[in-house]
Order: sequence, then structure tokens, then C-alpha cells
Amino acid sequence: MLLIISIDMLIFLTTLTAHLCMYFCIFAATLNLCFFKIYTMKKIVLMLFLLPFFVQAQQVIFVEGTQGNLYVSHTAAAKENFYSIGRIYNISPKDIAPYNKLNLENGLSIGQSIKVPLQAVNFTQTNKVAADEVAVPVYHKVKAKETLFQISTHYNKVTIPSLKAWNDLSDDAVTTGQNIIVGYLKVKKDLSLFAQMGTKIPTEKAGVVTIKEASLKKEESVKEMAKVAPKPKKEEVIKSISEPVAEIKKMEVEKVKKEVPVKTSNANVSADLKTGVFKVYFLNSGNEEKGTAGVFKSTSGWEDGKYYCLQNKASQGAIVKITNPANGKLIYAKVLDSMPDLKQNDNLTIRISSAAADALGEGSVNFECEINY
Repeated sequence: MLLIISIDMLIFLTTLTAHLCMYFCIFAATLNLCFFKIYTMKKIVLMLFLLPFFVQAQQVIFVEGTQGNLYVSHTAAAKENFYSIGRIYNISPKDIAPYNKLNLENGLSIGQSIKVPLQAVNFTQTNKVAADEVAVPVYHKVKAKETLFQISTHYNKVTIPSLKAWNDLSDDAVTTGQNIIVGYLKVKKDLSLFAQMGTKIPTEKAGVVTIKEASLKKEESVKEMAKVAPKPKKEEVIKSISEPVAEIKKMEVEKVKKEVPVKTSNANVSADLKTGVFKVYFLNSGNEEKGTAGVFKSTSGWEDGKYYCLQNKASQGAIVKITNPANGKLIYAKVLDSMPDLKQNDNLTIRISSAAADALGEGSVNFECEINY
């Protein structure tokens, strides 16, 4: 009898132990799973916390260089080469290497700074982007006393309305240190790390240039002229245009104290001045036009080689090279303003001062010319 009870008790204890072991394993597994979930959640939360800082650090790409030679800088990371950088910026490695005066086959060092050129293939200042590309904004940091007009001129003469639309500006005011979008990097959706930063390019608002914008542009031009123009020997003024132009406001180059009579020959001008004193400020951006030149009477240029012109495409204050293909003579003139919208200016590409026309071997009659600026 006692034996039977002992066996039953043994069976009971064995079963109880087995159940306790099973419950303990289940509890341990559950506890382990909980700790795993907590650890995983901590990692996820940490990643979510750090992600905005990572994105913020990557979201501003600054443009460097000068007009016609713009680029962005890239710092090489581990295992990066010209090919991987080319995929990021949507440009051939064969363009990146020579631009940096480096050998394409050589590797890059970690932390090495590489200039990535901005060309038509990977940079736009319009709203034209291919279906497999996205547009990533690139920026300019505003310097002290810098204006929107100066920024426009520096970055391929992008239109001021475009700059205002891209940066949601209601007027031309910008502040020192402000980041201004000056164009868009075109990158492949499936290849570039910058693809996640892509955005839709805002279009400029339809409308005409306001009086304020025109005034600011003209004021900026006068300031630029004052900076680059040599100090005159005599004070001058544009006297008149050969054909009546009642709509044009008289533009004073300098305050007149004494009127100088208009001469009709450059015979006494030295050989160095016959091409014009503005030659040293000429910057050829690759723009070229051919067309008909008109002439307006002016007191300037006969003795000092200061030639002026009116032209619609070159910006105010720009220096243009004007060539007479009939005789090969050329001069350099400063753009005062655009030509007024009048019938007598129809079919004209440019109007130049009478002294400039004389230096080109022409009189007061219209003639064919070539323009570079």
C-alpha cells in the first residue's frame, strides 16, 4: 500500500516538475522577446531621432565658381571613386577627373575635396527635367550688401522673376547670410543619394517687370559703372539720338558742368584708345550676335575712347565687343540701357555712339556688325 502511494507521489512530483520547467521556459522566452522588442524599439527611436539631423545636414548644396564655370564641392568618402561620384551628381566621371586635373584611373583619398562641374546634363535654371530625374535645389549664401540683381548676373544671368519664384520672395530684398536657390541639380531617381531631396521647380509668376524692379536694376547698373569706369578727364553727357526719341529719358553719365561740342573724327585719339578704354573690363561669356547697328550722337569717346551703346540682350553695365566685318575694325563699348521700343529701332541689333561708329570706320548710316559679350 505504501509502495503504491510512493509511486503515485513520484509520478505526481515528476509531472509537476515537468510542468514547472515548461512554464519557466515559456516565461523566459517571453521575457527575452520583450527585451528584444525593447532593444529594437530603442534603435528605431534613435534612428528616427537622428534622421532629421542627417537629412538637414544633407539638404543644402552650395554652388561655387563664376559665371560659365559653376561647380559644387564633394568630399570623398570611403570606397568612393569618380564613377560613384558621377552617379550621385548625374555626370560622367570623364568630365569630373579632368575638371579637377586628376587621372581618372587613380583612386581618391578619404576626405579629398572634388569639384563637380555643373553642366547642361546635370544642372538647370528652367523647369526642364527628364522623366527619370528629380530636381534638387542648389544654393548661394548672400554676402554683405549683395543684391538680387548681382546674384542673377553671377549665376548665368538667371532671371530675377525665377529667383523670386524659387525662393518665394515677394520683392527684391535679400539679407546677409540668407540661402538663395540659384538653380537645380538634375539627378537620376534610382542612382543618386540626393534623389530623396528632389522637389518640384516653382514657375515664375506671369506679369511685367514692376517700376520698382526696373528702378533697382538701373540703380545697380549705375553703381557698377561707377566702380569699373576710369575717372573721366572731362564731364560728359549723351547729347541726343540721331533720330527723335521723345520717350527715352535723358541718361546722364556724369553731371554736366560744361557742354563739350560734338566732334566728327577720332583722328587725334591714340592707337591704344581707338578700341576703347573699356577693353580691359571685357568678359566674353560666349554670347554672340550678328545684325544691324544704328548710331546716336554723343560727346563721349572722341578723345578718351569711352564708347557707349544701347542693346537689348546684354545687361546694363556690361562691356560688349563690336566688330565691323567689312573692314575688320573693332571697339569695346559699355551698355547704357536697352533700346526703346520704337519704330526706328525695328530690325536693329544695337545702337552705338557716333564716336564708336567713327572708330569702326562708319558714319551715321546703319551698318552690319558682330557683337560678343
